[in-house]
Amino acid sequence: MFEQIYQCKCHDPFQYLGLHYEKNNSIIRVYDPYAIKVHIILKKEIKEIVAKKIDSRGLFEVKINKKIFNRDYKLRIFYPGSIITTSDVYSFLPVISDYDLYLFNEGKNRFIYKHLGSHPIIHDGIKGVNFAVWAPNAKGVSVVGNFNNWDGRRHQMRVRGSSGVWELFIPNLKEGELYKFEIRTEEGPVVKIDPYGFYFEKRPKNANIVFDVLNNEFKWTDEEWMKIRDKRNRINEPISIYEVHLGSWKRKNGEFLSYRELAHNLVEYVKKMGFTHIELLPIMEHPLDASWGYQVTGYYAPTSRYGNPEDFKYFVNYMHENGIGVILDWVPAHFPTDLFGLARYDGTALYEHVDPRKGYHPDWNTYIFNYGRNEVKNFLTSNAIYWYDNYHVDGLRIDAVASMLYLDYSRKPGEWIPNIYGGNENLEAIAFLQELNSTCYELFGNIMMIAEESTAWPNVSKPTYIGGLGFGYKWNLGWMNDTLSYFKLDPIYRKYHHNKITFSLFYAFNENFILPLSHDEVVHGKGSLINKMPGDEWQKFANLRLLLSYMWTHPGKKMLFMGGEFAQWKEWDFDSELDWYLLDFEKHRKLQKIVIDLNKIYIENPEFYEIDYNFNGFQWIDCNDSQNSVISFLRKDSSGNYSIIVCNFTPVVRQNYRVGCPDLTNYKEIFNSDSEYYGGANVGNLGKIKAEKIKFHGFDYSINLTLPPLGVIILKRDE
Repeated sequence: MFEQIYQCKCHDPFQYLGLHYEKNNSIIRVYDPYAIKVHIILKKEIKEIVAKKIDSRGLFEVKINKKIFNRDYKLRIFYPGSIITTSDVYSFLPVISDYDLYLFNEGKNRFIYKHLGSHPIIHDGIKGVNFAVWAPNAKGVSVVGNFNNWDGRRHQMRVRGSSGVWELFIPNLKEGELYKFEIRTEEGPVVKIDPYGFYFEKRPKNANIVFDVLNNEFKWTDEEWMKIRDKRNRINEPISIYEVHLGSWKRKNGEFLSYRELAHNLVEYVKKMGFTHIELLPIMEHPLDASWGYQVTGYYAPTSRYGNPEDFKYFVNYMHENGIGVILDWVPAHFPTDLFGLARYDGTALYEHVDPRKGYHPDWNTYIFNYGRNEVKNFLTSNAIYWYDNYHVDGLRIDAVASMLYLDYSRKPGEWIPNIYGGNENLEAIAFLQELNSTCYELFGNIMMIAEESTAWPNVSKPTYIGGLGFGYKWNLGWMNDTLSYFKLDPIYRKYHHNKITFSLFYAFNENFILPLSHDEVVHGKGSLINKMPGDEWQKFANLRLLLSYMWTHPGKKMLFMGGEFAQWKEWDFDSELDWYLLDFEKHRKLQKIVIDLNKIYIENPEFYEIDYNFNGFQWIDCNDSQNSVISFLRKDSSGNYSIIVCNFTPVVRQNYRVGCPDLTNYKEIFNSDSEYYGGANVGNLGKIKAEKIKFHGFDYSINLTLPPLGVIILKRDE
């Protein structure tokens, strides 16, 4: 036992250290390699007993000729230049219940983050911090930090039975302490971060910081938002999302804004623009800025780049106070290979698969979670719950779902292992996603679980009880790819690719789609949105107005990455703020104005959102005019209201262009993307058009229109 403790390879140092009994005598043993001497203070007798140093490596012992109890004594430890008085670390009973550990091992402890990690608590009447970490294959585990000179010999933990969880309560520690776990493996000691850590040092440092995120004094004032959210059916509501990377949206003298500064700046801007939600690229702690947050090391910690966990609570709360929902990008598909993180956590492939054919991701040089391991599933599911429960977020967008679903994703033959039926489906990941989604919806009601899934996997956004994955929404990446591919074409060639602009309506109602123009499309040489557009500057701006107008009238919720709303010329650069100076130029201000008005029209007219996910809300007028590169369609709500949308994808003005319509009435042109107000030439229909009793496009009536070049018009009945 001595040697195990000296080597930090003891599974239960409590068996030897602390208070023990021999007949009617009490034996107290203290191990501290830095101590010069140790005194035992008997509190009831107000006296000190000098402990005998029984081993030169720092083991002290005292024998008391009577029985005492754990709270009857304290330690006075003498170090070179200092003396401390403290309760004995090895005099405290475990904090975590056996039942909670059992549920964790079964993968069913939904709130395991309330137990694992570091938690400031009062235990047996003493203030301190309880530490717990899962490392079932470790030879020994210690808490290390500033408080013990980062020496793993001083605060060795005990393993809780067969759970694989190591635990230790350290008295007198407070919030703000730096810590990690020193783990003894077959190859030797490694120092690891806390997988359940709530707060980290600012990169490039990576130690955990004790923070009482669960019980701090932050006062939420978003009750009204939360009540309204619980009553809503977001499927039938307008959702317009502004995608944001907090570190490069806006800066101050080249430095990051804080969560609190960002809250006020973003609220003002997002309300002006008319978006209903923001979606943040991952704000979970990550070491490398260039990963944009997608190489997560601290799954339970909002990054310290912008402040502490309470500051992020303020951010979400302030968004909610101003009627703006908050969606977070979340990355359960992979994690980085950094040695201080989850990789080979206890010296073995703990969170990941050991076989690289299942556990290594060649695209991102990362590890893949072992979704079949109960404790790993619990870690991830509990993490999703944590962001909903403790930060009141409104949705999670799950990154890279396709890479989770397919065992052969981005792999050549021989580089992957089939499932038990010989197929390429990752059955464990499928079961995990279904459990994740059903659990989150069960606990939090009308939140948003969004899949970034790039294949034709069926029923991604259908309930699990009918065999679906259980997501609420799915990014429509097919629409995005086809649409951007179409818009890159010189308009003279668009008639040969007309199906790219119409094909999305063949599957638009198979899933609950969000239409994304995301960050992925404006990096790595792909060009900004405005620079994807062909032609001279006039055509580029007209094409971008056309793209945005087409997107806002197409079935599906909307999402636009920052910078696209005012036609930033250069690609997104994570290392600098957006080119806000462009708004000094009229053409960029006018482009921004079209997004403001599109959001206004979208939110104020139920036909554009109420029936987003079935054909009752959409009807083609004409999808076949490839020669002129024109499409026309209706968007309808449940009360019989509708709008007529006509899109002209060429720079040619179409005079006397006839379109079928449902009613013999006057129609009002409520929107024209070629309006001078948006930087256009004011080609249009002078506000009103009278329908004629001329059958066309299968309708009894029709209207004769002037179509603006590279433009979209929206018509409504003039009541």
